[in-house]
Amino acid sequence: MTTFQELPIGKYFQIPGMNARYVYRKASSSHCSLGVALQPIRHGTEVIPLTSTEVADYFADKFTAKFDFLKSLQQ
Repeated sequence: MTTFQELPIGKYFQIPGMNARYVYRKASSSHCSLGVALQPIRHGTEVIPLTSTEVADYFADKFTAKFDFLKSLQQ
């Protein structure tokens, strides 16, 4: 596992023990983003860095869910 401090800015990650649907992005040396909201985070917080494939899958799932919702409104 990696600490938040060790993670490069811009990298996507998850926090162990949190719901897997929460994907964060390191925005600065002291903040991360969840969606559009910035949140402070401790330097020593353990995080799970995501691979580019995992990030792509996460965004594909979000897109599919939004698309399905919009389709359901047309019916």
